[in-house]
Amino acid sequence: MSELVIAVSLKIDPAKRDEAAAAALEVMRATRAEPGCVAYTFSTDLEDPSRIHVFERWASPEALDAHFRAPHMAAFQKKMGGFGVSDMKIEKFEIAKAGPLR
Repeated sequence: MSELVIAVSLKIDPAKRDEAAAAALEVMRATRAEPGCVAYTFSTDLEDPSRIHVFERWASPEALDAHFRAPHMAAFQKKMGGFGVSDMKIEKFEIAKAGPLR
């Protein structure tokens, strides 16, 4: 069974940044406690504070599927509608092998 990496990049209304950050922190904490969550992090772009990046790593496709059904995800997705989200790109990568860079 292979691990998965999800990479998200999106833009939000800069006026909603603090509200979006609070919601992201809440969902990050809940998601990190989920079984099968290896990593789950939101960050802002250093050159464009309206751009948010999300890095996720999951132990299995089943863990990711369970994440999408979690109540905290439904609540977060509702809130996302109010942040002026645009220019969203979501990619999924299957990890065949992982190890140190050097």
